[in-house]
Amino acid sequence: MSDGERSTTATAAARLPEVTAEVRDDGTGQISVDGVIERIRMANLQEAGAAITERIAALAGEVGAPVPVQVRDPDGLWSLLIHPDGLVDEAPAEVVGEAVRATGADEPFPVADAPAETAPTPPASDAAPDAEPAAPAPAPASALTAAPATAAATSRPRGTDASAGASAGLPTLDDLLAARHSGTRGPAEHGWRAGVRRATFGGVKLGPGRAEQRRRVQTAAVRRTFDGPRTVVVLNPKGGAHKTTATMLLAATFGLQRGGYTLAWDNNETRGTLGWRSAHTDHQHTAVDLLQAMPSLGGAATVRVGDLDGFVRTQTSEQFDVLASDESSSSGSSMDAEAFRSLHQVLSRFYRVLVIDTGNNMRASNWRAAVEAADQVVVVSTIREDTAQSAAWALDALRATGREEAVRNAVTILSAPDRRVDKDLRKRVRTHFGALTRAVVEVPYDASLVSGGPIDYDSLKPRTRDAWLRATAVVADGL
Repeated sequence: MSDGERSTTATAAARLPEVTAEVRDDGTGQISVDGVIERIRMANLQEAGAAITERIAALAGEVGAPVPVQVRDPDGLWSLLIHPDGLVDEAPAEVVGEAVRATGADEPFPVADAPAETAPTPPASDAAPDAEPAAPAPAPASALTAAPATAAATSRPRGTDASAGASAGLPTLDDLLAARHSGTRGPAEHGWRAGVRRATFGGVKLGPGRAEQRRRVQTAAVRRTFDGPRTVVVLNPKGGAHKTTATMLLAATFGLQRGGYTLAWDNNETRGTLGWRSAHTDHQHTAVDLLQAMPSLGGAATVRVGDLDGFVRTQTSEQFDVLASDESSSSGSSMDAEAFRSLHQVLSRFYRVLVIDTGNNMRASNWRAAVEAADQVVVVSTIREDTAQSAAWALDALRATGREEAVRNAVTILSAPDRRVDKDLRKRVRTHFGALTRAVVEVPYDASLVSGGPIDYDSLKPRTRDAWLRATAVVADGL
């Protein structure tokens, strides 16, 4: 063989194929080798990642050299070097640069800008008139029209959300959470990057992707230490607004992330539905039963945590308890402000977080007592005209009774009532509550919540659980 032939052969052997790959949450994916696409279909993302690694390792064996590959997964773009024996390394910087320039892709390891600091929260108002004022008339439909863009952009940056922040150049909710609560450091525990770490027996420890980073920041926000018990009050005076669902899922998320010491409490003056949506226990006792049993337990000051077992309903898998409202069809008992305060005094001794489901009667004394005790108000609504109008009316009533600060610091949680949402209504509702409250968070429709039976947290879709983790983190940030 001539020198020229040997040179040509060496050049051909040295040429590496141009390889890109993609893996998705549902286990599907594809590999592109010099523009020729091969499809992958596996049971989950981890198996798809392993299949792609095996295929590229075989390709590396054919060419006799490690093959650089750009892998895109649900969290971003990653540059790796896969060896013939299946070993995976992070691609050197010069290889990454060449691959990015060749494909025109985004930077493989994006680094978020430092989040802007938030303005300090003004001191709470002491105004709380004893007399009950007349509730304002329901807000007309025009009240939910878009507010001027300048006001929404400049009033309270910490009340912006991802969609608003992108257009106005303001920090998102996730930016603000990250500014206060740093995510746990360490290698990725989920997805493609975790699969690479396991496949290399810890030899390659890729950092967490953006979605995992967000979850870590949100988890840190929920788990942070409080300097005393905290009360979250969930309100909307209209039935069907998802108050009970929100109460259960906020309590479940707090309970799971904080290891218990969380109570979901139905503070309806007569009968509510929180007990119906909770897992059944060996008793059907309620808040009324606990109140009536208080003298026999020695009074509020001597009640012990074990005494509560006969009255609360433990949700074992989610690590929180439920205190149901009166469920007897023949009972003449009802809760009032004095009853609420007595129970709240006792329960605050044993629970770090109390999430209270209010009734539909804003004029009831126990409703007003719950709002007075609230460290965080959460207004909930489905993305519907009637429930949104009711939520807006409730906030107007709070402002009219001197609770402007509670409204400014409130969190709005919007639930999708169906798979399809009216985009125009969604925009108007977000704009309206975004101008009034500290934050607006959306949670998706989930068919497992529609039946009206006990809520099974494990049956929720992963994106639903992620959305409620985010909502709970935003709520916790106000505590």
